[in-house]
Amino acid sequence: MVQLTVTPEISLADSPVWIQAFGLTPSQPVTLHSSLIDEKGVKFEARAFYYANEAGEVDVKEASAVGGDYAGVCPMGLFWSLKPEKMFHRLIKRDVIGSPFHIQISLFGSFVLMPSTKDTPLATCSIERWFVAPGVERFQIKEGRVRGTLFLPPGPGPFPGVIDMFGGGGGLIEFRAGLLASKGFAVLALAYFAYEDLPRTLVEVNLQYFEDAAKLLLKHPKVRGPGLGVIGLSKGSEIALAMASFLEQVVAAVCINGTTTMNGAPLHFRDIYIPAVPYYPEKFLINSMGALYGCHIIGDPQDEAHQDSAIPLEKAQGQVLFVVGEDDHAFSSKWFAESAIARAKKYGKNNCTLLSYPKAGHLIEPPYSPLCICSWISGSPKPTQWGGEMEPHAKAQEHSWKEIQKFLELHLGPAGSSSV
Repeated sequence: MVQLTVTPEISLADSPVWIQAFGLTPSQPVTLHSSLIDEKGVKFEARAFYYANEAGEVDVKEASAVGGDYAGVCPMGLFWSLKPEKMFHRLIKRDVIGSPFHIQISLFGSFVLMPSTKDTPLATCSIERWFVAPGVERFQIKEGRVRGTLFLPPGPGPFPGVIDMFGGGGGLIEFRAGLLASKGFAVLALAYFAYEDLPRTLVEVNLQYFEDAAKLLLKHPKVRGPGLGVIGLSKGSEIALAMASFLEQVVAAVCINGTTTMNGAPLHFRDIYIPAVPYYPEKFLINSMGALYGCHIIGDPQDEAHQDSAIPLEKAQGQVLFVVGEDDHAFSSKWFAESAIARAKKYGKNNCTLLSYPKAGHLIEPPYSPLCICSWISGSPKPTQWGGEMEPHAKAQEHSWKEIQKFLELHLGPAGSSSV
């Protein structure tokens, strides 16, 4: 009797699972197929082709896929190679507390490129991928000007505090905060424009808003001070670096694929003003699929006219971890990180670490997230290219996620622990 097992069937989205098939004939060609439907009704699929071993089994930890969406030994390939049926669509979990992603794994008894109603699987298994562990609580934050959501691990705490921000599309994204809270961090997913009553566009970065958020998080009785961490992607990375440079509350900053100058919007903080390097939209390149390549639209930060736009990392009292993809199509992230580190060293500072990943793109997310090479972003007339190659990007996500957690614990103290 043919059997398909996925262990565990309920897990956190950043945790690996073990897929095995039994009861096949020796050397039988088979297809392992994964599919999910996201919250917008868009279907994602992946498949890989295998031959059963002499015992009539396929174990993805050992077996080498001969083709499909990936090849070779890739135990989690059916997850990170998921692709949308709708072009330029990014997989994002919005309701992180109320429901998981339901992923169906199917086993077909031949090589099946595109399963149809005529193709009956030998076995199927449905699994749940959650973005919060049991007991994690979510609280809406609307205090003063600060808008976001606070995720708290179960237990009395206190827990190390982290502020989590995403990029230039604005709004509020919570999936990374939920996963970090599941690891024992108290995490404030922070919106800073295009959300509720916040400004619709980012005209300026008023650092007072982010200081208010830091003070709010640190005064919570379940948050352990005296300092906190901040993690940001893209525009959120730029702001995270500015927070580390000016806010005494920030002792650890994780900057994922951002610039190290103020770009597009200037920074204000008390009597401090940092002008922005302007954007040059006429330098956008459009590829054959109609998507924008934006690496060249930022004015040259080495230009003498833009020297005052550099974020003064040398002022940071805490530690900074730069995480960059060398195939980032949004920014020259590695160059920006190296320039900032060189500037800090010129001032006698050695508080920076660089993790650089060849062939990884812009959207470095928690492990097993599918690579999104191109998607729509709010306010853009065309889809934006993010870059990256699938397998190297997947490896970068898996490695960097572990390193980010180690970095935060090293500088904020040990986190609590939760599991699903």
